[in-house]
Amino acid sequence: MDCDLLVIGGGLAGLVAATEATARGLKVIVLDQEGEQNLGGQAFWSLGGLFFVDSPEQRFMRVRDSLDLARQDWMGSAQFDRPEDHWPRQWAEAYLNFAAGEKRAWLHSLGMRWFPVVGWAERGGSLANGHGNSVPRFHITWGTGPGVLDPFVRLAREAEKKGLLSFRFRHQVDELITTNGAVTGARGTRLAPDPVQRGGKSNRDPIGDFEISAGATLVASGGIGGNHDLVRKNWPVDRLGKPPEFMVAGVPAHVDGRMIAITQAARGSVINADRMWHYTEGLRNWDPIWPNHGIRILPGPSSLWLDAEGNRFPAPAMPGFDTLATLKAIKATGYDYSWFILTKAIIKKEFALSGSEQNPDLTGKDIPLLLKRLGKEPNAPVKAFMDKGADFVVRNNLEDLVEGMNALSGEHRLDTKRIRAVVEARDREIDNTFSKDAQVTAIRGARNYLGDKIMRTAKPHRLLDPTKGPLIAVRLNILTRKTLGGLQTDLQGRVLEENSNIVPGLYAAGEVAGFGGGGYHGYNALEGTFLGGCIFSGRVAGRSVGK
Repeated sequence: MDCDLLVIGGGLAGLVAATEATARGLKVIVLDQEGEQNLGGQAFWSLGGLFFVDSPEQRFMRVRDSLDLARQDWMGSAQFDRPEDHWPRQWAEAYLNFAAGEKRAWLHSLGMRWFPVVGWAERGGSLANGHGNSVPRFHITWGTGPGVLDPFVRLAREAEKKGLLSFRFRHQVDELITTNGAVTGARGTRLAPDPVQRGGKSNRDPIGDFEISAGATLVASGGIGGNHDLVRKNWPVDRLGKPPEFMVAGVPAHVDGRMIAITQAARGSVINADRMWHYTEGLRNWDPIWPNHGIRILPGPSSLWLDAEGNRFPAPAMPGFDTLATLKAIKATGYDYSWFILTKAIIKKEFALSGSEQNPDLTGKDIPLLLKRLGKEPNAPVKAFMDKGADFVVRNNLEDLVEGMNALSGEHRLDTKRIRAVVEARDREIDNTFSKDAQVTAIRGARNYLGDKIMRTAKPHRLLDPTKGPLIAVRLNILTRKTLGGLQTDLQGRVLEENSNIVPGLYAAGEVAGFGGGGYHGYNALEGTFLGGCIFSGRVAGRSVGK
């Protein structure tokens, strides 16, 4: 054997598994089809949000949480309803115990720290036992995605110095090797070096072959979000309607899903391939890094959400409440885009952009820059999109705003009188101490949470209040991101066949395994659970392999 464990994929899940294995004295090789500049994979670009239950940060922000409440939220969101959900459900239970138990203390011991204001993502907006987070649980890591990666990159480099770990970059796996029914390594193509910047599309020029034998092989190759043909192929038409003709890419092109079919050829079973997590608030990046680069808005609750014809979406299709319900509502209109209408007062307080590069204050751990978020102007990344983004219209009055929206879309579907009627109806509810408008009630409810009142929810005001302007419209595109289904694994991370037998020598972790078991989210994610799923499933596999 060339190694005890061969890890395919140098992202977060692969690094965690590799470092857990080397901590046990195992010899590990990590392969990746990209160059060394992409070490850490998609996690590098993330906001670094992690899901904790009853954390010190929650208690500091006067948030009362419990494992029972988190389980209610998770299971109400997951809605497990298939025979093949046996292992995903087991993984969900195990992860909830981890998130409410040793997860934070373990990561803290590795050097991670978190921003004290806990975010309230994916609020649901329906019934108590339905989808959504009942309380804020989104803990932003100090240093964002790079801050999540740093401890595991450091541990990997230390293991490399000890001779326990070696990296093989620009190695593209084409086949898993099977010997007497067990997976015993991989073979594939060595690709030409490419100095392309992190996240950029690299070449696929072959310069040779490779073959590596291993005691065990772990697939940690990520999802399918960069392969829009594969996204459309697996799109759940029965639940979400026709696949979008136009989407922006929330992940680089190398997130291509090619290892899924390769692992299936080695008898690994894929379940819940139709479960996926794509966002509805995507922007075309004015300064793209990868092809069709999209950025997601992380909105507060106040923007008015309209469809392509100017109709307001009903609850729970409100900003920050129910992603897939909103995606379904958008696709039911027959269009692939929608609109926010808001004010400068809203955008400066409520708009954040997902991604480490869009949050230089949090990523750079720059407190003076962070404090500027409390100022009178939108932060620099948001302001750059307002000034340069292809999806923004900024005007001083509603008539000019609608004219600009029609010009941007080129479809001229929006009627000014109709839009004015919708906006004025909403504004009358703001003037009323009471309200029947679900979104107005939600805005007021959000401000009962100290974190939202300080940083994330603007004081309620009329959109047509000239002192709060100018008016802003944002065209929102569907943005590809996460694969919720994947390779089916047991609670040791071992890949299973369709008949539920173990494939000897084969493990999987991270997004390629649906973050655990073949889809521990079920149908919906509670946010902060993607990085956490990579960490947990990688940890489990790294501690199990070879035993």
